[in-house]
Amino acid sequence: MMETRKVGSLQVPGASLYYELRGSGPLLLLIAGGAGDADSYDRVAGYLVDHYTVVTYDRRGYSRSPLNDPHQLIRIGTHSDDLHHLLAALTGEPACVLGCSIGALIALDLGIRFPEQVHTLVAHEPPVTALLSDAWRSQAARMQANMAEMARREGAAVAIQRFAESLGVKRADLESRAGLQGVGTGLTKSGSEADAQAESVRMAENNREAFFQHDPQSVDRYTFDLSALKAMPPTSILPAGGSASRETWPYQCSLALAECLGTLLVEFPGDHAGFSNHPQEFAERLHAVLAG
Repeated sequence: MMETRKVGSLQVPGASLYYELRGSGPLLLLIAGGAGDADSYDRVAGYLVDHYTVVTYDRRGYSRSPLNDPHQLIRIGTHSDDLHHLLAALTGEPACVLGCSIGALIALDLGIRFPEQVHTLVAHEPPVTALLSDAWRSQAARMQANMAEMARREGAAVAIQRFAESLGVKRADLESRAGLQGVGTGLTKSGSEADAQAESVRMAENNREAFFQHDPQSVDRYTFDLSALKAMPPTSILPAGGSASRETWPYQCSLALAECLGTLLVEFPGDHAGFSNHPQEFAERLHAVLAG
């Protein structure tokens, strides 16, 4: 179907959330990770609009979702509260949810705290390092500490790039996720393509700074309630990982989560950013999982 995209803004406590709707059918919420925003899923969403009403959004503090107080403390629960409000504004039915990276952790918290709003939840490589073996947890801690130190020495852009590359994500995928490619998204209502490109670059830079200001701390402060997650229907939580990510700690997080829940890990094409570098195959896999 021809994609028509609607954009909206929702006032939530402490922020304004920018969101986009496209397609038709059951609601499918896509939650970006890292320094990504609603644009991160542009590639994969185009293959899903025939089956779902796809919802993407900018997390508070990112891109077009400004904070009322730029110094506010943002927790994982703050993000899941935002999604609780967003889903309540869009539908009265449980939604399908895909979260990647920190977006998967937010999705899991949404499922724990607001299970009535979640039909099926696909958690793609969430940073639930508490579930890892000592060896994998030490590796994750070293890599995260190295990223923080690199951000201090060389800046946020270099740090995020090197960290993602250590997980097998290529530079072109990073640029796509940060909104540096594919300017013709249909969201720019006026101005030249150069203006749109400049705006994309500005948002990407701001998002990298927001990432280091909020996300590592929010993940560190989060206490993962595995018992609450186990109380949900077992078929509604689907830990997932990229087929090219098996030797990385985020994949091992998904594997450990699957083992704790007594279920199988669902593999998707590609690596930690498979939705970006294998969008059609990723979308087909997601649809098959949700339909099944």
